[in-house]
Amino acid sequence: MDMPLAARPNAYDSNNSWSAHIRATLALGIPLIGAQLAQLGINTTDVMIVGRLGAEQLAAMVLAAQFLFTILIFGSGFSIAVVPLVAQAYGKGDVASVRRALRMGLWVVTAYWLLAQPAFFYSEQILLAAGQKPEVARLASGYIDIGHFALLPGLLYNVIRALVSAIGRAGIILKVTIAMLVMNAVLAYILVLGHFGLPAMGLHGAAIVSVAVQTAGFFFIVGYVQAHEDTRRYEIFVRFWRPDWHALWDVVRLGFPISVTVLAEVSLFTAASLLMGQIGTIELAAHGIALQWASIAFMIPLGLSQAATVRVGVAHGQGDHLGLTRAAIVVLVVSSCISLFGSILFASIPTWLGGWFLDVTSPDAAKVLAYAAPLIVVAGLFQLVDGLQSIASGLLRGLKDARVPMIMALIAYWPIGFFLAWLLAFPLGFGGIGIWFGFLLGLGSAAVMLCARFYILVRSEKVAA
Repeated sequence: MDMPLAARPNAYDSNNSWSAHIRATLALGIPLIGAQLAQLGINTTDVMIVGRLGAEQLAAMVLAAQFLFTILIFGSGFSIAVVPLVAQAYGKGDVASVRRALRMGLWVVTAYWLLAQPAFFYSEQILLAAGQKPEVARLASGYIDIGHFALLPGLLYNVIRALVSAIGRAGIILKVTIAMLVMNAVLAYILVLGHFGLPAMGLHGAAIVSVAVQTAGFFFIVGYVQAHEDTRRYEIFVRFWRPDWHALWDVVRLGFPISVTVLAEVSLFTAASLLMGQIGTIELAAHGIALQWASIAFMIPLGLSQAATVRVGVAHGQGDHLGLTRAAIVVLVVSSCISLFGSILFASIPTWLGGWFLDVTSPDAAKVLAYAAPLIVVAGLFQLVDGLQSIASGLLRGLKDARVPMIMALIAYWPIGFFLAWLLAFPLGFGGIGIWFGFLLGLGSAAVMLCARFYILVRSEKVAA
């Protein structure tokens, strides 16, 4: 059922002034950025608490987390695909299409989780085949046996996020994620380490906490949707068993290339660590510090990229070409300004920043910091191009364009980025900084190609109009 824009609760303002677009972008982007940082805080808390159990337990936790994250990140492409589908339908006032996209998105991620069960069941054998130490693989598999149940509510949560983001209620995402952060820290402290009279459950406790926190997050956001009239009216769970094959195919068709793109980028950074490990232990430790700062900084363009998908998707659904163009320009400028500030900060105090993730009294600290400092400076430049390519990806998703961007990203990440990283690091002898410059050039080429793709598509729509 379609309804006029004026009749829609919390419909996006048709004011296309630059100031209105800046306010709308920040109103949507800031909570999403905060949610990304809070999610990073959950992962950091887990590492800090499990790290107190010993090196072997921590290694198993990291290994299990990477295993589950790889499966989660591929499945997240389908939940990401729901965002532009919902945003465009919301822009048109098409309540039925919003409901169908959300419902089929929930179907698809549930089916994906079920199809992934063999990987969870045979996780120990997979880790052993990947060359991991038997005891660490056994401990990691024990975590995965429980922890994989957290992936389903996590994926379902991301689908429901599409609705509250599209209608401009992203603040609830931040509140829920902060609640999950606090819940995770408290429960991990109690169950993992054993406090308040409870036995220390170690890694099994950490896995149980992960399941409890992700499940609670899903029920929190569902409770919000069901408690408010402007979201309850979409009736997501009414006749939930009824299929809509067209909407389901839309989610799969758009989600699969997004999944491939996201996995290709994540695996690129895994490859970077493997290349750095071939150079040496000190270099790998320095790389880890620089990568941690790059990851923290990336949460900002990542949140803005999600906002870009919603803003462009709604404007596209409304047929508002001027609004679409200005929304895109504003989010690109805002992200670039923030990234530029971060680049200057990283270049100004790299050694001090490096000390945040290192015991400066350890014997090798001086060597690690000396190697990490130039990498952190490059990580500052990295912010600019990585932020641009992330925003461009978000803008293209807002237009429901994913297949060609997937091909562009794959070319940029691997034939360009990985090859140049290897070439600069080894044949040309630049070492670790060569790896970072290679990836810098790869992500820079992705930014150029994706921005050009968005410009061409928007330009062609204007000509057609």
